[in-house]
Formats: sequence, structure tokens, C-alpha cells
Amino acid sequence: MNITKIKTSCLINNYNYAGFLSEAIQSALNQTVQFDEIIIVDDASTDNSMAIIAKFTQETNVKCILKEKNEGQLSSFNEGFLAATGDIIFFLDADDIYEPEYLETALNFYSRRSECDFIFCAYKKFGAVEGIFQTDTVDLDLGYSVIKTLFTGEWIGSITSTLSMRKEIIRKILPIPHIEDWRVRADDCLVWGASLVGAKKFYISKPLVMYRIHQSNQYYNKKSLDIDNNYEYKRFWKRNSLFNYILQKNNFSLPLLLAFTSLNELKTIPFPKVEDFISYLKIIFLFEHNFFWKTKGIILLFSYFLKILMIGKLKTAINNVKYWINPRYVVTWKKFVR
Repeated sequence: MNITKIKTSCLINNYNYAGFLSEAIQSALNQTVQFDEIIIVDDASTDNSMAIIAKFTQETNVKCILKEKNEGQLSSFNEGFLAATGDIIFFLDADDIYEPEYLETALNFYSRRSECDFIFCAYKKFGAVEGIFQTDTVDLDLGYSVIKTLFTGEWIGSITSTLSMRKEIIRKILPIPHIEDWRVRADDCLVWGASLVGAKKFYISKPLVMYRIHQSNQYYNKKSLDIDNNYEYKRFWKRNSLFNYILQKNNFSLPLLLAFTSLNELKTIPFPKVEDFISYLKIIFLFEHNFFWKTKGIILLFSYFLKILMIGKLKTAINNVKYWINPRYVVTWKKFVR
């Protein structure tokens, strides 16, 4: 497939990042393969962001949405998505920067792997903190994760600016009406949502995004909130509401044979980890109500584990795995479909 025939949209969300915004927009414009459209959504900034945006609107592929009311990141995602016409949607926070070859690399990946629905990539941290963050040193096919996300809350993705997905996937997620719940960290809606609606996820090991660490960075500075039990408790219910909404929007119902479905989902990962087997073992043991299928499922799971081990496809170590499979998100199953 010719990558130039794949229509692309870049959604830049901005709120009071005038000091960084020009670099972000310029990085999207300076790609080795041009975006078909760059949509800047300004969330009612009170700084001089609008003046900066005005300088770029003369570019033929740059559009802007100027919101009258500040409603947060999810609201900006909603507005940008509704205006986007691309086959693949890319996301960029206004304080981050794309490497020049980011779009070309991602499009080559999408064109080679027609089953790929969702990509996240490694990134470079710069500013107050510097370094490279990689989930792994090689590209990964992460398979499907509907059951794993639904029952364990597993979070398979990365920061906003590393994310892209096909439009047919994102239209099953956005727009989401719960904008007050996700004024910040709305990339959670994209990461969890993509898993729930059946996206096949891939990871690119090359760091193609520059993630700026600074005093106003709301995502990075969320670490101070992690020790706040009240915050995490409220977040648990926000996540439940999000799951309920996405499941009901897509008329999703639980599989009749959970053990069988879990095993089939595991088999979509070409090189599964020990942690993957443990996750599905827990799901089958705790949530498969049919005793026969619970027993058979566990036996089949162990059999498959031995097979993968013997043929050398068991992946035993992943760098920094705690970021994209974050134990903070692993919660006790609660029935989401009412």
C-alpha cells in the first residue's frame, strides 16, 4: 500500500501552552511525509496561544478550533475527532514534539500490518528530566486485549503524543460525554477504550516523540496524586463510568465461554510474557462460573504455556513494563454491563 494514499489527521490539544505551541505545530508540519490535516484545538487559553495559532492557519493543511469555554483535554479530543477526516488519527500535546520521521515510520508500520489498529511508540524525555523511555528494545505485536482490560483494568499504551489509531476504532470511543471526569489524563480514555472495542495494538521501539517535562506538565506531575487515596478512589469510579459508557455504546456483552475466549485472546500475542499467562489464569480462575470450563480452561492454558516455552516464544523480560502494565490500574472485577 502506498503510504501517501492513507489520509492522516494530527490533533493538537492546547491550553495555555503558548511557550511551547509553536514547536509542537512546527514539528507536525516538518514531517518527512506531510499530514493531510493538522487540527489545533485551543481549550479557551488565556495566554497568547491564539496569536500563535493565527500564524499557522495560513498553512493549507492547518485548521483550528477555538473553544469558548475551558472544558479540559477530553473535550478537546472530542472536538478534534469530530472535525477530523483522516483514516488514521494522531495525537499531540501542545508541549511535546514529533521527530521528523515519526509519521512516515508509523504509516509504513500501518501499511505493512493491515491488522494494526493502534500504535504507541517509545519517546525521549527532555526538559527538567532527560532520557529515553522504551517498553522494549524491539517492536511488539501486543495482540488483542478486550478480556484482559475488561476484567483487570490493564492499561496498554503510553502518553498522548505517542498514540495513533485508525478512525474506525476511535469512532467507537469518541465522543465521550464525561468531560468533567477527564479534564486531564484523557489519554486513558483512548488507551482503555481502544482495548475495549477490539483494537489490535502494536508498539514501535524507536523513540519518535519528544516528551517535555516541565513544571506545568499535568501528566508527569500526576505522581504527586498517586499517594492520595481519595483521588485514586474517585478515579476508580470514573474508570467504571468510562467502561460502562463504551460497552453500552458498542452493545458489548460478556462472552458465554470466558475461559475459551480468554485463551483465544492470549493466542493473538505472538510472543506472550509470563505476566500474560498469569493475568489470563487469574481471569479464568476467578471469573469463569462454569466449573467444567474453568477446569478445562486452566488445563489448556498450562498446555499452551508449555508449548510456547518449548518453541522459544515465551518473552521473559520487558524493560520498564510497569509503565504500560501499571499495577495501579489492576482492580477487582465489577460487572460493568447493567
